[in-house]
Amino acid sequence: MISAAQAQGKRRNVIFILSDDHRYDAMGFLKGQPFLETPNMDRLASEGAHFKNAFVTTALCSPSRASILTGSYAHKHKVVDNNTAIPRGTVFFPSYLQKAGYQTAFLGKWHMGGEGDDPQPGFNHWISFRGQETYNPSKDGLNINGKRAAQKGYITDELTDYALEWLNGLKKDQPYFMYLSHKAVHAEFEPAPRHKGRYANARFNYPPTMAASGEMAQGRPMWVQNQRNSWHGVEFPYHSELDIEAYYKRYAETLLAVDESIGRLLDALRQRGQLDSTLVIYMGDNGFAFGEHGLIDKRTAYEESMRVPLLARCPELFKGGQTVKEVVAGLDIMPTCLEAAGVAAPSGIDGKSWLQLTRGDNAGWRKELLYEYYWERNFPQTPTIFALRGDRYKFIRPHGIWDIEELYDLQEDPLESRNLIFKPELQPVVNQMRGRLFEILEQTGGMSMPLYPDRGASQNRRSPNRSKAAEFPAELERLPARPHQ
Repeated sequence: MISAAQAQGKRRNVIFILSDDHRYDAMGFLKGQPFLETPNMDRLASEGAHFKNAFVTTALCSPSRASILTGSYAHKHKVVDNNTAIPRGTVFFPSYLQKAGYQTAFLGKWHMGGEGDDPQPGFNHWISFRGQETYNPSKDGLNINGKRAAQKGYITDELTDYALEWLNGLKKDQPYFMYLSHKAVHAEFEPAPRHKGRYANARFNYPPTMAASGEMAQGRPMWVQNQRNSWHGVEFPYHSELDIEAYYKRYAETLLAVDESIGRLLDALRQRGQLDSTLVIYMGDNGFAFGEHGLIDKRTAYEESMRVPLLARCPELFKGGQTVKEVVAGLDIMPTCLEAAGVAAPSGIDGKSWLQLTRGDNAGWRKELLYEYYWERNFPQTPTIFALRGDRYKFIRPHGIWDIEELYDLQEDPLESRNLIFKPELQPVVNQMRGRLFEILEQTGGMSMPLYPDRGASQNRRSPNRSKAAEFPAELERLPARPHQ
């Protein structure tokens, strides 16, 4: 197979921009909320490709980032939570680019292997920080190529400054890969001073599935209903009186600096004469719920959690203004970047390059995607979850708890408000999807459950003044059998 880079006779420069907790619809052109403003993301979509069905295979920082860098599911790379260290010998794909003569840089949030921020193999240039760090200046907050340095400005702006400094220090004929990994928009959301209060008077639309019962909560599992009154629920969010509307507005204001960062990078590429020849990719590491299903945060297999924004631009490779409908994932970033660079992807990875989709070729493309999340003692309200997300239906299977599964018709019910798991006419769909889920797990080595020692505190409290435990599902109740006469 001829790669995109070979077909065009050149090795593409690649800039990969990752944001944190950016949900799929929080962009101006999608109007996730009517007041959102993201002109540079909108520009990427209008001049490039918008992947409307982009997902992560684990909606949690560290597992998602490890999947991006390895092209593998969490059960394969073993970084299944935010505390687990990266297994020794793990190879990140920029190493392959280095061997092909690329200069590579990582700038921003690493967040794998606990709190470490040491330079990692595969990168010639390194700027990072421990854990989440801070939005605003902190002494010795940065690790610059192995040495401590002060964070002097607002983190989104400062990371962009460093990115431009590195980029503009390269010779024009030097191929490069840049990975700009923003802290934003991770909680606690902190907008840049220039953006504070931008949306104070804007109208916020609460999600219909925030309802505790009724039409928008049909067949809701007990664990989801119980999570309403928890650290990650709308009734007791972070064990506080958090206001969801104000919370979302701070989130949207914090996102504004990320959008400006994209614009600054595009301007720098134009000034270097590389704007149309460089593959620019923007993505979120996972989604984030703001009340949907009565929840906040990520981790679940609902669309707001596992679905992410994905935009790409490279006029010399593919036409602009297109919407790609096929299901793509964080797993696919590695092989996509390698193909653009004319570098063969190693065998055994789970992702595929989506450059073929930008050329209108979907032959052999996946029809469904596996999702996995492994229970964390730190946040025990969400169980281990396996799910299969297809073109029409989504099947969700909790593991290790006595509760019900879920099936949603995404065409008829995109909000996932009606659980169809007990519909007699859909049992063939349920059985097929359950079988396919385990088939993928078996094929990819996912039939063993990772287990690691407990680390950190457990956010396991409920409020006595909020909702009580959910009722047991009527569908699982049965009268005792009569004894034989």
